[in-house]
Amino acid sequence: MRSLQVLFLLQAGLLLLGASGMLLLGLPLGVPRFGQDPWLALALLFFLWGLEKCFLHLFPTSFREVEKLHRELGLALKNAGLGPGTLILLALLSGVAEEVFFRGLVQGLLVSWLGGVGVFLQALLFALLHPAPRRAFAYPLYTWVAGLLFGWAYLLTESLLPGILAHFLHNARGFYELWREA
Repeated sequence: MRSLQVLFLLQAGLLLLGASGMLLLGLPLGVPRFGQDPWLALALLFFLWGLEKCFLHLFPTSFREVEKLHRELGLALKNAGLGPGTLILLALLSGVAEEVFFRGLVQGLLVSWLGGVGVFLQALLFALLHPAPRRAFAYPLYTWVAGLLFGWAYLLTESLLPGILAHFLHNARGFYELWREA
């Protein structure tokens, strides 16, 4: 239960730091375009799903190791008495917080300083903060590519909404599967 509290606090901290940093530095939160943002979010979800399947095929041993870790996490969440509602809240918080922090603040700063290279660097930082054991080397690579997808979506649309929606739905599916399988 303590690790879950740490996870919630970490996500809340990322959201607070990201949003306040964006506001203080005058970085745009972006204008949601409700006509196109949901479609882009679905496209991102499709690419993430395809990326998972591709990595599972290319790096089966590494992804089995990741799946083992995820099963342990699912069991811990279930043993802590968490239900699907709490997991959806955690998925929403992590999707919003990570997009605001990594794409909004970090990418916003890096792109203003370094141009398009900033998208690659924020994705690298995103991957480094999603650690995995050495045997699961493909997971940081997967999160780096996912960070690139989210970063390009923000760069192209100037809206965090597609990334937030895709990130939330991706995490919600993952958390629910972990909980259900545990």
